[in-house]
Amino acid sequence: MNESIHAACTWCYEGVWSMLTNWFRVPRQPPTLPVADDTVVTSFRPSDNYLRYLKLFFWIGCVAIDIGLAILWIVIAVASPLVGILITPLMLFVMIVPDIVAYVAIHLKFDTMWYVLSDRSMRIRRGIWVIHETTITFENIQNVRLTQGPIERYFGFANLVVETAGGGASAEGQSHGQPHQGIMVGLANASELRDCIMDKARQSQSAGLGDDRHDSGKKCMATGFTDVDVALLAEIRNQIVQLPLQNATGN
Repeated sequence: MNESIHAACTWCYEGVWSMLTNWFRVPRQPPTLPVADDTVVTSFRPSDNYLRYLKLFFWIGCVAIDIGLAILWIVIAVASPLVGILITPLMLFVMIVPDIVAYVAIHLKFDTMWYVLSDRSMRIRRGIWVIHETTITFENIQNVRLTQGPIERYFGFANLVVETAGGGASAEGQSHGQPHQGIMVGLANASELRDCIMDKARQSQSAGLGDDRHDSGKKCMATGFTDVDVALLAEIRNQIVQLPLQNATGN
């Protein structure tokens, strides 16, 4: 029974996945980050163990619900055999179709998750009906917490919660004035990734203005300004600071 349901779910998933990705224009490639041409960008997805973890709770839920429906079916059939026969197609539909839908849903959840890291920022994507992308610059990161319960330890993965000071922005470029979190689930190398992110955050926060720039004429990846733009802005700032002194001298 379980093997036939698994085969039906797999077949259904392949068709549904293809249809939904084409219909909703879900990109199959990982999201991109605005970086220089020579910047190394790493893209990865949750561990396969995270999918096994989702399937565990899927089967537990399916078995519990199907047993409850089967008991209800038996009670109705004992009380009224004719009614029990008449509702047999309905009961089979209710017991099988939701299982297939749930199986497809957890695969869609897994397959649409992406994590992308550059040397200055990270981006998290999830969702298929509504795609959610969260972009966090390392200079705004305050802390990275690792969470792992006993079941996660059994499956060999953990989750990271990236906490920022409100300087992060959504993929649409809208900034937030309050602290927010970026959650990365199902990571097989969570501790190493946490240390890597914190190291990048320390480097970004300790770098000066001169360290943030590249060759003259090239745009700074964090601000989008060239060296000439930065020098001009610095000159304007100095002139504004001197204005009160000039006015006081003139008076």
